[in-house]
Amino acid sequence: MLIPVTLVGVTFLVFCLTRLVPGGPVERILQEQAIGALAGDKAVGGAENAIGDDEVERLEEMFNLDEPMLTGYLQWLGVLPRKVQVSKAELGDDGCAQLSVVRADGRAAVVPVRLEGESVCADAPDWWAAEGWLLEAQSPHARALRWAERHHVEDPAAIARQEASPALRRWRAVAHRKVFDGVLQGNLGRSYKYNEPVAAMMLDRLPATLYLGLLGALITYLVSIPLGVVKAIRHRGVFDSLSSILIFTGYAVPGFALGAVLLVYLGARLEWFPLYGLTSPGFEALPPWGQARDLLAHTVLPLLCYVVSTFAMTTMMMKNNLMDNLSADYVRTAVAKGLSFKRAVWRHAFRNSFIPIASTLGSVVCTVVGGSLLIERVFDIQGFGMLSFQALMDKDYSLIMGTLLLTSGIIIIGNLLSDLLVASIDPRVKFE
Repeated sequence: MLIPVTLVGVTFLVFCLTRLVPGGPVERILQEQAIGALAGDKAVGGAENAIGDDEVERLEEMFNLDEPMLTGYLQWLGVLPRKVQVSKAELGDDGCAQLSVVRADGRAAVVPVRLEGESVCADAPDWWAAEGWLLEAQSPHARALRWAERHHVEDPAAIARQEASPALRRWRAVAHRKVFDGVLQGNLGRSYKYNEPVAAMMLDRLPATLYLGLLGALITYLVSIPLGVVKAIRHRGVFDSLSSILIFTGYAVPGFALGAVLLVYLGARLEWFPLYGLTSPGFEALPPWGQARDLLAHTVLPLLCYVVSTFAMTTMMMKNNLMDNLSADYVRTAVAKGLSFKRAVWRHAFRNSFIPIASTLGSVVCTVVGGSLLIERVFDIQGFGMLSFQALMDKDYSLIMGTLLLTSGIIIIGNLLSDLLVASIDPRVKFE
């Protein structure tokens, strides 16, 4: 029951931060224009390629930046309807204009509109009301106030001059439809940087991250748990000492640093493994055996970097927990009553020792889904971690919210599965 509440809290907090932190898409465009104008660079900010206020307004409407913060979040969530298919036309001196709109079925149409007092009326055909079209009038003063807010102008005289300027002195008719088009309807928006659907971009990047994450988690558990059991049983033996040296050496080396070393020596110098990506160019043209071999060659180095730290932590956690349970009274009592040491270990001590490891399933799921940004960067793997990082660097609002929603949701579900797994293992947990 707390899952939707937690998701709403996390996404609302980040949504507010994206609106409060300066440097969003609109601000970046205006900054590039200002820098280009100062530098006299026609390719960036000159008159030929400058983005006008109408284009900036379109971006604001695309990202709901023209709405109050709470309203914008509820529209992103899909609880409130948002404006779509916005069309604008400046009214002439006679108060009339021809408004071009794109109908719900994609066809273009022209609708005559006229100003009556401070409202706009349309000689609307039958489909106008049936498709839910709405009309509003924007006065020169309202347009000037929006310009002042965008450019952070507070001088009343400057606002008045802008209101009387040729660009804003006319009334404007704005037509739009309102539809529920948010997360609840399956729409995560479009990326500002790449102009692609956010959901499609995440689905394109997830397979690489899930492949490495799941494979790394599987290898970690299959090797670390038996190794931890053997180390606990043979504590202070030769095998325990030698394996501890290797384990702690691997734990002390960061995964991305190990990746850089492996790339230099095993990749560049010895040429045993590829230097980047998960597949080679022309991967699709290879036969099945060639594809498997190519994928394996690209997987070895990043997978080794993935498991090097979690491998050590899981192994030592299993060993220490099992040693604590082997010295407990209930194990000694079971052995004293005639139960073999092997059965005492596997039937009693191992089950209780596995409880802390089961409780870490949520963090493992986070690594599986989120990936390791530094490792993906070192090996140039276009995974989900790199996508999240690029969204933050570009301040791509829609992409930030989409990656956050998916990561948060899966982490919460992972924690829930971890609780259920602990409840099934721990005999002290009862639901009756």
